[in-house]
Amino acid sequence: MREVTCEQITEAVKQLCMDANYELGADVVTAFRKAAQTEESAVGKEVIGQLIANAEIAAAERVPMCQDTGMGIFFVELGQDCRITGGRLYDAINEGIRQGYGEGYLRASVVKDPLVRQNTGDNTPGVIHVELVEGDRCTLHMAAKGFGSENMSRLKMLKPSDGIEGAKDFIIETVKMAGPNACPPMVIGVGLGGTFEKSAYLAKKSLLRPLGQRHARADVAELEEELIQEINALGIGPQGMGGRTTALDVHIEVFATHIAGLPVAVNINCHASRHKTAVL
Repeated sequence: MREVTCEQITEAVKQLCMDANYELGADVVTAFRKAAQTEESAVGKEVIGQLIANAEIAAAERVPMCQDTGMGIFFVELGQDCRITGGRLYDAINEGIRQGYGEGYLRASVVKDPLVRQNTGDNTPGVIHVELVEGDRCTLHMAAKGFGSENMSRLKMLKPSDGIEGAKDFIIETVKMAGPNACPPMVIGVGLGGTFEKSAYLAKKSLLRPLGQRHARADVAELEEELIQEINALGIGPQGMGGRTTALDVHIEVFATHIAGLPVAVNINCHASRHKTAVL
């Protein structure tokens, strides 16, 4: 049995919160540069160039790439042979968020109640998902989720008879409705199957996958490619100003479901698809 202390977790989370907001992933920057070469709209090219410049400035000066520094979302893969010591896992993660957003001068965007709307002042609590896995490591995946894009996300319980075409229609409709509000070019996560809440979880988790990495299943990978093509033909373009770069990528995750159901969830990331990982 291997031990990981809450102090280690807090320190790792603190760093993840700052790094995610300062340093756009290499996969996203590569996707920007590729889009700059293929974008046909002059305005679209200019916008993509500005996004690249913004990411470079943020990384060089260690400042947030966006004023919405997001709500902290954590996917924790906890090894069955890993023991957390010195406190509670959830407390350790929230303390890391508190320190990271405070020391990193990141905006506190969380209210403690959806109705009362009083700001917690330190961006806690985060949203934490824990999955037990094999091994003795604790892997922390952090996403800084802004709500310009989060608010554009949708879920629908389709009928099995709606089939793949029904799911595609809903996904594309969701992107059309999002339009410029989700700060395109977007990264689109899709969850197919499971239950009401499982499909949303799958859609969110799919956004952790590196851009350009297709699903392991050939049929799902093909569906991802089809959706990228159809979404980029909508003409929304970078920041909604027109062009062929509406989505940088589409990621789909699937799960078993009930014979009477076809849940489809769409979770959208803006162009600043911010996520970082630490392994303890």
